[in-house]
Order: sequence, then structure tokens, then C-alpha cells
Amino acid sequence: MKDLAREKEWASWLRSAIAGDSHAYHKFLTALTPHLRVMARKRCDQFGAPASEAEDVVQEVLLTIHLKRGTWDPSRPLGPWLSAIVRNKVVDSLRRRGSQSVPLEDVVATLKADERIAASDRIDIEQILGKLKDPQRTIVQSISIEGSSVRETADRLEMTEVAVRVSLHRALKGLAALYSGRVT
Repeated sequence: MKDLAREKEWASWLRSAIAGDSHAYHKFLTALTPHLRVMARKRCDQFGAPASEAEDVVQEVLLTIHLKRGTWDPSRPLGPWLSAIVRNKVVDSLRRRGSQSVPLEDVVATLKADERIAASDRIDIEQILGKLKDPQRTIVQSISIEGSSVRETADRLEMTEVAVRVSLHRALKGLAALYSGRVT
């Protein structure tokens, strides 16, 4: 029963956030982030991804929530929407790594969820990416938006894979901090 009450409270905050209440959005993201970490760790473990991947997945999930919050149907439960985002981001991460251990039904579900980016989402993406400096902007665009692998991005930018991963992690962490502290 505690989970249902928590989900209702989060849904209420997200509804308020969508209506423009940045304080409610901050409360939503602050309360949600630890839960996302647990979900990401479980999914990474389930799909055989390294535990270190979970934090990157959480940062990508937070970015996706920010970009897609308007797509959540307030008449429906919040939990399944969040679970789908986490699952999709774990699968995306494994696809970028070239993992072969992802269940087919999860890949199909992710591909169905990969719909064309709406014009309003493109504007949000451009605004968010505008807050980053290169090479972080290029790295986030390449990996998180275009779906390129770390290796492909590193080769294109003439960087090491480790440098790309570190830059991606720092960029996503910075964006998450920026948007959990104040929402524009």
C-alpha cells in the first residue's frame, strides 16, 4: 500500500510540474531518483549489464523524463511509464555496447517506443544541448539522441572510449543537477 501512495504522490507532483510548478518538479525528481537507481540496477542485473552502467542509465532516464514528461497520460499510472523508460534505456545501453543477451521482446518493445521526435521535443533537446559545451554536447547528441555507440563516438571525435564515457557521465550528471535544482 505504501508504494501506491508514493506513486500517487509522485503523479501529483508530475501533474503540477507539467502545469509549470518547478518546485513540484524538483520534489518529484528528488524523490524519484533513488527509486530509479534501484530499478536501473535490477534491470542491469537482469540483462547482464555491469552494475557501473546503472548510474549512466539513471542519468539518461532523468533526461528522458524531462524531455518526454508531456507524453505521460495523467489518467494512467505513473509506475509503468517509468518502468518502460528504464527498461528502454537499459536496452539502449546494451545495444550500444553490442550485448547479445537482451531478450527479444524487450528490444521489440524499445523499438516500438522509438517514435519520431516531436517538434516540441526537438526544441527542448536543442535548449538542453545548448547548455553543454563541446565535446560534451556532441557526445550527448551522438550517444543519447542518435544512438551511436561509445566506440563510434570516440572514433569520430578522436578521443578514447574512456574519455567519451567520462564526458558523457559528467554531462548527464550536470544536466540532471541543473534540471533537478531549477526547471526552465
